[in-house]
Amino acid sequence: MTVIDISASVMQFLLAFLVVAPLLGAVAALLPAPPGLKGKNPDQAVLRHGVTVTGAVLVAAIVLAAGFDHDHPATMQATTDISWIPALDVRIHLGIDGISLPLLVLTALLTFLCALYSYFKLPAGPSPKAFVALVLVLESGTLATFAVLDLLLFFLAFEMVLIPMYFLIARWGGGQRQAAAWKFILYTLLGSVVMLLGILLIGLKSGTFDMVALATDNGRGLTTSVQGIAVLAIGVGLAVKTPMWPLHSWLPDAHTAAPTVGSVLLAGVLLKMGTYGFVRILLPITPDGMRTFAPYLAAFAVVGIVYGSLACLALARTGAKGDLKRLIAYSSVGHMGFVLLGIATMTPTGVNGALFANIAHGLITGLLFFLVGAVKDRYGTADLDTLAGATGAALYGRAPRLGALLAFAAIASLGLPGLAGFWGEMLTLFGAYSPAEGLSRPAFRTFMAIGAFGTLLTAAYMLIVVRRVCMGEHPPHSRLSPDGRTQRAADGPQPSAATGARPAPSTTPQLADIQTYEAATWTPLAALTVLAGLWPAVLLGLTDPAVQKLLAGGKS
Repeated sequence: MTVIDISASVMQFLLAFLVVAPLLGAVAALLPAPPGLKGKNPDQAVLRHGVTVTGAVLVAAIVLAAGFDHDHPATMQATTDISWIPALDVRIHLGIDGISLPLLVLTALLTFLCALYSYFKLPAGPSPKAFVALVLVLESGTLATFAVLDLLLFFLAFEMVLIPMYFLIARWGGGQRQAAAWKFILYTLLGSVVMLLGILLIGLKSGTFDMVALATDNGRGLTTSVQGIAVLAIGVGLAVKTPMWPLHSWLPDAHTAAPTVGSVLLAGVLLKMGTYGFVRILLPITPDGMRTFAPYLAAFAVVGIVYGSLACLALARTGAKGDLKRLIAYSSVGHMGFVLLGIATMTPTGVNGALFANIAHGLITGLLFFLVGAVKDRYGTADLDTLAGATGAALYGRAPRLGALLAFAAIASLGLPGLAGFWGEMLTLFGAYSPAEGLSRPAFRTFMAIGAFGTLLTAAYMLIVVRRVCMGEHPPHSRLSPDGRTQRAADGPQPSAATGARPAPSTTPQLADIQTYEAATWTPLAALTVLAGLWPAVLLGLTDPAVQKLLAGGKS
């Protein structure tokens, strides 16, 4: 069943357009604008160009999804297969199935929303031309990662996003941006070097880099020792990008320093590339190696769940001077731990839960970083003690719609039933209760129990954040000036010289509530969070047949 009937050649063109159009748009952004398009403000013209290109890519992604045959989501569709380097049997091989299609649409949506947000709220930094070009190159590399079906092309696309994200952090970021950008690039590049060795090992031992052929072979052409080495090498590179504990330490610094749109793309899109690689490459191509390392992967995953939650609780406590962006970054370590736990179960239930959690995390955490960026813009800080201790009525009283939406995103992040965050966590825990044959059931049930405990910790720190930021506390000896900054008196309001009576406390000034462009940017993410929570079959109907085929060695 397709929503609209589109020919195979048009589907091929749409998928190729998704990958190539952002690159062409990046080149065009750096060129001088034609006189008729400059308008009164050349900077706004190039930002308009970014919105136009990302909008066209989003439309193409939606049309591609509408033309996708939903009755056969396990079949690769819109495929292009052209020989590129015959000596190495490297091919320009593109295609989508039920696993990659949701990630393509999510990437196109988030990049468009970031471009739209930046049109009205461009982060301080160098030329807008360079900013737009970097965002478009980042989009192209991410879309290519989810669309290519050749291992070497996957590696090239995987690496293509590193340089744009480095410059977005280093040139448009906040405090400590240079150190955070260097930490990001060094961690990811070192992981990628090891990953390349694993990819070359698979290609040389099997005689092909074609991911479809390798998945169909299901590891039968690779010895168990080769599979184990490949899983270890490729898994390290993917784990850094995911990020898996203890290879996560670059993430909080990168998120804290990155501009708002950089944090949204990093959390909503780039982290998904690592977990997608586990599902697309390691599960079907090296099943024996994955079975060997699955218990260790699950152990690291649940440690990450608990560690991320405890770090968030430490940042959220009064007096910790915790940064709200940093707290959301640590929450990503925990949420991606659930994704890795689902993959480690090697069951259809667990892997479907991991893929669902991937999409849910992209929607919810993308929304959270947009909201935290807006709060930081209004207050001039993301310090939790300042937000909670100096705001009086806080967001509920000062910007009620912004406060309500932040509370909604926090509740969705903790996995409330009926919202998108619930289904992924539940399915991964179900998968851990009954892992694949050959895996230790007592061990995985222990991991399940630890993961379930992690959900309680997640609820604890998210509710603390909502209480402190949205409800706030009212210190008796502090008030806010109209610019939102704290003014503290030594002994509170001073008595009147004439009467000796203390004056009434000053009225807490209002903040700017949600603006029109913010509502346009954030509403799609909130709506999709509700839709995915109430109607999970939209996603699971796509992923489940593809996962069943993947785990069965290419057989439906």
